Amino acid sequence: MVEAWASIEDGCVVGARDSRRIVPWWSFTKTVLAAAALSLVRDGAVALDEPLEGKPYTLRHLLQHRSGLTNYGGFRPYHEAVERGDEPWQVPHLLDRLDADRLRYPVGEGWAYSNIGYLFVARQIEVATGADIGEALQRLVLKPLGIEGACFARTRADLDSATMGNAAGYHPGWVYHGLLVGPVEEAAYLLDRLFAGDLLPSDLKQEMLSPLVLPGPVPGRPWAIPGYGLGVMTGQTTGGLKVVGHTGGGPGSTIAVYRKQEQGNTQTAAYFRTSENEACTEEEAFALLRD
Repeated sequence: MVEAWASIEDGCVVGARDSRRIVPWWSFTKTVLAAAALSLVRDGAVALDEPLEGKPYTLRHLLQHRSGLTNYGGFRPYHEAVERGDEPWQVPHLLDRLDADRLRYPVGEGWAYSNIGYLFVARQIEVATGADIGEALQRLVLKPLGIEGACFARTRADLDSATMGNAAGYHPGWVYHGLLVGPVEEAAYLLDRLFAGDLLPSDLKQEMLSPLVLPGPVPGRPWAIPGYGLGVMTGQTTGGLKVVGHTGGGPGSTIAVYRKQEQGNTQTAAYFRTSENEACTEEEAFALLRD
């Protein structure tokens, strides 16, 4: 099993193992999408709390998984197609198979993790910027935060340099909101600079950090008081840490990128493993923050 990690304090790496290794960021990409969307809110290009055209939900609902939209995480035919090495389905085909127009609960009255919701976030970013999502993320988030080694993966070849565990040949198109790949330490740098810097004004950073508190503790996961803000997982771990960040997982690997939420503490950590056990990867990241 491959493990790589980085721990950052005061903007500098203070501990690392193989931290320049290129890895898939999986759902940590959602945090970057949220930062891009909120940059557009900052600039007045999109609204956070107005319904999207022709839809009953807002950007906030999408970012916080409160839109009522379904997910493909539990859809067996999707996983079977990925396991066979099929080419990704076209988006209309995916949405049709999932009956995605049918909301699973009234908007704002429930919570359910939805990759489909973040597909629509990515689309909103593209419409607002007139650029494809990879270019938009570079322009809105990666370059302003000084992240030089991360890129948007579109083809199988884009993952040739990434550590994929037992998922060699995986097509990133199966991640419908998009997949960033980059060094482990740059994932930590991004989260650190997002909350320590001035990319977003303080009011929008506070919006990101304000969670919908979810039922806890989470069975089998190191979360005592879980919550979800705008593009970030946030709450208290079973070890008593208050953290913000995101866990991501896919075929063959997982990554956990988190920052302490304590007055005067600026520690951030990213941990990657070629294992699909998200709980263990989270535990390793939280252990770095405790140490």
